[in-house]
Amino acid sequence: VDAVKEGRGIYDNIRKTVGFLLGTNIGEVITVFVAMLLWQQTPLLSMQLLWINLVTDSLPAIALGMEAVEPNVMNKKPRPKKESIFAHGLGTRIALQGVMFGALSLFGFYYGCGFDVASKSNLEAGRTMAFIVLSMSQVIHSFNMRSNKSLFTIGIFSNRMLSGAALLSTILVAFILFVPPVAYVFGLVRL
Repeated sequence: VDAVKEGRGIYDNIRKTVGFLLGTNIGEVITVFVAMLLWQQTPLLSMQLLWINLVTDSLPAIALGMEAVEPNVMNKKPRPKKESIFAHGLGTRIALQGVMFGALSLFGFYYGCGFDVASKSNLEAGRTMAFIVLSMSQVIHSFNMRSNKSLFTIGIFSNRMLSGAALLSTILVAFILFVPPVAYVFGLVRL
């Protein structure tokens, strides 16, 4: 019984992690792809994308994999052997979340450019805004992926690893935003 409970918990954590990573990465792809189609400008430089993938994707994803087993996991019916990991609407949620991240980041880019991407006068500000929106929305989204229940029901800080990963990710993003020589290397400007 304990082994089945642990196995179900591991499976749920794999679904959470895969859902988180795919949703956020789809958002990154949509952001770059749509911006290139609309404005022939990339809203995120390669260094910025690498930083997002290393810091705001990886750290929370690892912590999501260590989420505690939900108390009602043994009340669920066994899954069919051929059931996809994307069953029960996970695939649709991933796609919709990716579109949401892409739309928010594109709006951030457009707003940061002063609603005039063509002039290229505020391109760095637009990229900075897109970077902040995408990276911080991913950190916040990691808490959203913890459970289908309300975050307030399961406890905001009940997964200390995730809280620590979110805090560390936020500090590292702030570090490259607010330390001028590092911000310059990443192509970011003070807003």
